[in-house]
This record gives sequence, structure tokens and C-alpha cells, in this order.
Amino acid sequence: MNELMLSHVKEAAERIESLVHKTPVFTSESINEISGAEIFFKCENFQKSGSFKMRGAANAILSLSKKEREKGVATHSSGNHAQAVARAAQSVGTNAYIVMPNTAPGVKKRGVLSYGARITMCQPTQKAREETLKEVVAETGAAFIHPYDDYRVIAGQGTSALEFLNEVKDLDVIMAPVGGGGMISGTAIVTNALSPHTKIIACEPEGADDAYRSLQKGKIVPPPENPKTIADGLLTSLGDKTFAIIQQYVDEILTVSDEEIIEAMRLTWERMKIIIEPSCAVPLAALLKHKERFEGKRIGIIITGGNVDLKKLPFT
Repeated sequence: MNELMLSHVKEAAERIESLVHKTPVFTSESINEISGAEIFFKCENFQKSGSFKMRGAANAILSLSKKEREKGVATHSSGNHAQAVARAAQSVGTNAYIVMPNTAPGVKKRGVLSYGARITMCQPTQKAREETLKEVVAETGAAFIHPYDDYRVIAGQGTSALEFLNEVKDLDVIMAPVGGGGMISGTAIVTNALSPHTKIIACEPEGADDAYRSLQKGKIVPPPENPKTIADGLLTSLGDKTFAIIQQYVDEILTVSDEEIIEAMRLTWERMKIIIEPSCAVPLAALLKHKERFEGKRIGIIITGGNVDLKKLPFT
């Protein structure tokens, strides 16, 4: 696959149908009133394994040959992709080998183990993740499922937007978080094809704003050595494939502070009665920060996951 197109996302949707949920779209009158916009929330926090990552992991694993699949799959992830790969591997009867930083939330480690995967811990840097993964792959012969910079993964993530735009028409804006860029890339491919008038906005924490800086400079800017943000799912750097898609289709990247993320997370828990993790609150935080820009508009927000360590809530 040299270039990702809507047809690849549609093929992925058919491929993974038996392994994923079609997630609901929620609205909140009180949040609409607070924001001044009409917001539709695509709730991937209700997805299997607790996040949208199940879509990309399932598509990538089901795209492997039988011989490749027999040797197992491996990846590195701070949590949600790890759980998704572990769950998808378990669903098709193969082994999963997961490299996780030692700072990963306990709830995500427990999730990975519950799906029967083997965890190898490493230091919380991109270099440590990649070097440890190489060792694991050399030992096991497992196929590497990249967390985001893989067209099979991106196509899988795009199936969320495919469902979303088939259900909710005429969005003025669609918003999603950006870390490595898999979700926003898949979303951008689908939105550009199905609803070209809809603006595509990626949202990122100020403490890990490498995607914002990369888009400004026209080249990939690596994140700081130890990025500081509560949004632990958005700490990774962009990949070549995701950056190219973002450059082509994403209209803008907005950044928000941790305080704004926590407030948006609290608002969602209180008003919608659903569990979302800090990374998922970033788009709503950006909308609330720039309310005047979005007033009166129809906004789609992808809530990307709900795997929260309940012992470490930021607003208790």
C-alpha cells in the first residue's frame, strides 16, 4: 500500500467488523450550552479494549499472512495500543509481546496482562522503546505492529470516522487528539473524501506539542526527552506516514494546557456520566479555549479512549 485512500478504510471496516464494536455517538445539552456549539461525541471509550486502538490493531493483525500470524505480534506502547494488540492477538489465537515504559498507568498494564500478552518494561523514552522492541522481535520472530505509522493501522483507525460521518452529516469541524498521528490521519483521509467542507483540527497538549511544531516547521520535530503532560497517550512523535497525511489534510493543530485538559475531563465525567482519559479530553479543552471560533457550529469530537487509573484521578 503506497498511498492510503477511502477504499482502504472501507476494506478495513469489513475486515475488522467481527472484532470491534460500532461505537455510539452521544450529545450533551449542558455541554452544548456551555460551549455555544452543537457537539457530537464519537465514543471510542466504549470500544473493545477501551479505545479506538482496537480498530488499527485488528486491521493490521488480520492483514498478516497465516505464517506471519503464527509467530505472534509485537509492539511498543504506553497502554492503549498495547491493550488493543494484546486483545486482537488473543481473538485470532496468536501471541502478543508488548514493550511498555515503566511509567505506563497500572490500569493499562493490567489490561495487557488480562489479554494474555507478555510485557517487557523499558525506560520512558522513544529510543528505549525501539531498542527493547528490537530485542523482543529478534528473540520471538514476531511481526511488529507499529502503534501508528503503518497504513494498515491508520486505515483501521479511520473506520471510526467512517462510522461517524455516515451517522452524523454536515459537520463544520471534526476534532481528534494527536500523538503519533494514527487516529487524526485516518480521520483526515475519511473526512476529506466524504465531507470535504468539514475542517479537520488536531488537538495536542502544550507539554508535548511536537505535532504542532512539526506542522509549523514543515518537518518532523521530535518531542522533548521527557515531555510533561497528564495526557500520557499523546507522548509519541509523529511518523513519516502520519506526518505526510497531516500536512496534506489537517487544517490546524490547537494546543491546550494540562489545567484545561483536566477541566474538560471533569466536565465530561460530570455532565455526560462517562469515563474518558486525559488524552481524550484534549479536543473538548481546545474547543472551550476557543469558544468564539466554534460558536453556533456543528462539531464532531472523537473521544478516543477510557482507560483511566481510578487511583490517580486528576480532580479528586
